[in-house]
Amino acid sequence: MVNNQIKKAEETWDAIAESFDVTRRKPWPQCIDFINELPKSHTVADIGCGNGRHLLPCAERCKNVIGLDISQNLLNIAKNKIKSLNNVALIHANMVEIPLKDGTMDSILCIASLHNIKGRDERIRSLKEVHRILKNGGRALISVWSRWQDKYKMHYLKKLFLNEEEFGDIEIYWRQHNLNIPRFYHLYSKREFVRDLNQVRLEIEKIQSVKLHSTLSADNYFAVVRKG
Repeated sequence: MVNNQIKKAEETWDAIAESFDVTRRKPWPQCIDFINELPKSHTVADIGCGNGRHLLPCAERCKNVIGLDISQNLLNIAKNKIKSLNNVALIHANMVEIPLKDGTMDSILCIASLHNIKGRDERIRSLKEVHRILKNGGRALISVWSRWQDKYKMHYLKKLFLNEEEFGDIEIYWRQHNLNIPRFYHLYSKREFVRDLNQVRLEIEKIQSVKLHSTLSADNYFAVVRKG
């Protein structure tokens, strides 16, 4: 079942890769703030790097950068953007099993990726992988979509009375450029996000509720965490 989920996720993101790249080129300010604080000597991993929009500022700032993504098509797009750089390596892999050695990363970005993993056990495995590859004292910026954002609040209020799936699970369709492709998401409450980070012993330094597209309620949570 897990292998089927991984295959489906890869096919989904491969299918929307070009459209995604056109619409997702500007780095988020919360990520730039984190990157700008990194020492230039750092080795950084961007887990779920997608089309490379946060990979590039990492590479411009830090000594060595590794980008990992489940979609080969997205990695191909990222590769074209970094071809003039010699301090970046790309890895085609699933973040539930990151092919990097223990304690090798000074810092990590994991932006809008964790919430695309189906099943809490698998999401916890991914967070444990982040913990594993971080050096002691290393820091990570992890973001997820908020469950109670304006766009999906009524969906989840209705789901309170049903037990069809894990609460927070939803299919969100990619409909840009005449596509109609469902993507799995698990949208988080802030409390759940904190619980999962605590479970894998990632110390929370700061957590922000951010309105990137919503008007009333936060649509993203950003957590800066440290491996003790």
